[in-house]
Amino acid sequence: METPIEVKPTRVASGFLDDLSETCKMGSPNGRAMYRTDDEVPFDSEINFHPSESSLMDVHGSHSGESRTVHHETLAGMIYRSIQVVVFSNKLNLLMPFGPLAILVQKLTGHLGWVFGLSLLGIMPLAERQLAFYTGDTVGGLLNATFGNATELIISIYALKSGMTRVVQLSLLGSILSNMLLVLGCAFLCGGIVNHEKEQVFNKAAASVNSGLLLMAVMGILFPAVLHYTHTEVHVGKSELSLSRFSSCIMLVAYVAYLFFQLKSQRNLYVSVNEDEGQNGNNSNDDESSDISKWETIIWLSVMTAWISILSEYLVGAIEGASTAWEIPVAFISVILLPLVGNAAEHASAIMFAMKDKLDISLGVAIGSSTQISMFVIPFCVVIGWITGHPMDLNFQLFETAVLFLTVIVVAFMLQEGTANYFKGLMLILCYLIVAASFYVHVDSSQ
Repeated sequence: METPIEVKPTRVASGFLDDLSETCKMGSPNGRAMYRTDDEVPFDSEINFHPSESSLMDVHGSHSGESRTVHHETLAGMIYRSIQVVVFSNKLNLLMPFGPLAILVQKLTGHLGWVFGLSLLGIMPLAERQLAFYTGDTVGGLLNATFGNATELIISIYALKSGMTRVVQLSLLGSILSNMLLVLGCAFLCGGIVNHEKEQVFNKAAASVNSGLLLMAVMGILFPAVLHYTHTEVHVGKSELSLSRFSSCIMLVAYVAYLFFQLKSQRNLYVSVNEDEGQNGNNSNDDESSDISKWETIIWLSVMTAWISILSEYLVGAIEGASTAWEIPVAFISVILLPLVGNAAEHASAIMFAMKDKLDISLGVAIGSSTQISMFVIPFCVVIGWITGHPMDLNFQLFETAVLFLTVIVVAFMLQEGTANYFKGLMLILCYLIVAASFYVHVDSSQ
């Protein structure tokens, strides 16, 4: 009596089982097929069927051509899904065509006001929040801040090469003010309204360290300005620049040490409140997943960064023309308008995570971004200008430095309790409106 061969299907339609049972009758008493060719499937192998591949099977011993067909179909589907998620899932991405339109207007008309406005709209929808799904709250906030600041860094490098040192200073200052007041304020406001039934909390130790770094950045920016306005330089015009370069190197060392302290040395200190709750089963991230894979996200980030660099060249070249056409001070454009666009992705991310009661990521995006700009991007631009022969110092002028100092003090007081609510958010937003109005009526003394 012949022994039937046992076949292990994973997911097989009921009709296919009947046909397969007829084939199994050809087995030998020892449970093996009597003969086998390269075109046949061995009976002792496991047959895998996937719901998404109704006409093709991934089996051992199949032709290489069949495997390639499945691979190509999967790759095409992956590309289609990735484009659908990145481009069509966010309504803000409807602004993407304004980027090519800005280049077209520049080539055809040369109207700098329109070029500047269209470039602003074209850069706005570029976001980066997907990487936070693959990391913890601390690293996720750091990655969001880093990729979000790529826009400011690229714009600053283009402006520095064009000799627009003052635009670099004002735009980076405006980015710090926007993140600390507007982005954090909107996150606290929206998070407090959505989660009004409980008090939102965050890691107070991490916020305190960031506040200390921001005060250190204020110190590095304040001293060259005081040295200049008190006329106490040893060598007029040289001591201020030398002090700025020395302080920039010290600030870069401090930021590198901070990253090591945060990510390696004292990781337990930076475990977020939400991660602690998740370990207890109260607040898990298991129900959340990214729509695209980590490598797809990295590829899209690279493409978007390259696109930002192209638009930034047109944006920087149109700033002064837009100021004349719109009759708006360059200081207001640099401090208010440019950071609003550059921080659009961070703004959306911080609000989204705050509404999901993940304030540690929101603080990593807002305060972490301000810390990164003040302790890394600004000193880095000073060093780049030093290397390329476009000198830039840390003298941000007296009015701008005073605004930065008061902003850091206000935010540090808001963070000292480790709690957030909608009223704190409203206060921060109102403070930003005061700052914006001040720069609208402010005449840059350097010009």
